Amino acid sequence: MTQARRAVVIGGGIGGLTAAAALYRRGWQVTVLERALSLEPVGAAISLAPNSLRALDVIGLGDEIRDLAAWAGDGGLRTPSGRWLARSSADAAAERFGGPLVLLHRATLVEHLAAQLPPGAVRTAAAATLADSGGTDRPARVTTADGELEADLVVGADGIRSAVRGALFPGHPGPVYSGFTTWRVVIPLPGVGFASHETWGRGRIWGTHPLKDGRVYAYAAAVTGAGGRAPDDEKAELLRRFGDWHHPVPAVLAAARPEDVLRHDVHHIAEPLPAYHHGRVALVGDAAHAMPPTLGQGGNQAIEDAVVLAHHCDDLPAYTAARLPRTTAVARQAVRVARLNLMTSRVGIGVRDTAMAALSKAGPALFLRGFDGIADWRPPGGTARSSEAESGGSRMLRADPGRQPLEENTP
Repeated sequence: MTQARRAVVIGGGIGGLTAAAALYRRGWQVTVLERALSLEPVGAAISLAPNSLRALDVIGLGDEIRDLAAWAGDGGLRTPSGRWLARSSADAAAERFGGPLVLLHRATLVEHLAAQLPPGAVRTAAAATLADSGGTDRPARVTTADGELEADLVVGADGIRSAVRGALFPGHPGPVYSGFTTWRVVIPLPGVGFASHETWGRGRIWGTHPLKDGRVYAYAAAVTGAGGRAPDDEKAELLRRFGDWHHPVPAVLAAARPEDVLRHDVHHIAEPLPAYHHGRVALVGDAAHAMPPTLGQGGNQAIEDAVVLAHHCDDLPAYTAARLPRTTAVARQAVRVARLNLMTSRVGIGVRDTAMAALSKAGPALFLRGFDGIADWRPPGGTARSSEAESGGSRMLRADPGRQPLEENTP
């Protein structure tokens, strides 16, 4: 009997768990090493677009996640006074890209991904170091507190400050500050009605969206120096910056406790890596291509990476060839969108808002063009899909498909 090949995944986040599940389905023995005490992620929500949902179809999870779609009405883009700049329909997005947009808590997605793995595959409180990247004549080696592991493939999924990336490419400059910080809140908000929205102000963004479990996900961003913190608490900081914005922003802030508010500076990898692999090691997610969260694609691209890596597990140069150009283009677009969203010039903001309003009136297809080539991506090899899932069916998410909710990007 042929012994199963062994993969060691360093990092138990979304990209790492998806890679482990995809490799496991291809017959690999997988071990996930997560340094945290549990898999429960520190963070809030994640927005999954049709591209990553198709990738999740590869591991049999796509429809299960589509069932978590929550929104039941249209959404759009607003100004701080509440004026609508753009209205949009998820029907138009699903028709253009072949599927819905799903917003769910990161912990929920992690739970579903971990359930795809066999018992004992995930080890928590298990810090790991890449000792040898391996080669055609030798396995890769990973050092842990319990000893050394050999692997036919090591997946570096250890995030934006990736030690695996540093070991593979020690001359690379790593992540840089993106120029803004973010806040996130997930709270119950009973009895408060609102249309799902994102609001653009002067160097500031706010978004409010419902989750399937009845809670509300709210996020904010603001141009500010790196390393800043509120002199009192972050809820007070949000009140100072957003307390006079339109409904339901004051209601969200009134319901939030200081301890509910998470704040993280945003960093991204400005200089692309020369490759996403070396020896028997491959990088996925933020370890490879951390990007600003303004397209909501960081987690989506990590999921794409994972299934493409499993597809090319015998040819890592093909993995780099498939992923590096795409993720570099998406990351650069996210940087451009951040400059637009967080503009500080009053004249520029006036021109931007007028253009967005005109674009919306011209038709939703024009508003969605920014996601052409992103949300319509399909995994290599094809996937089995039901006709209902492909068309959106009853799972349709009627939010603002031209603007995914700001996602998490933490150092």
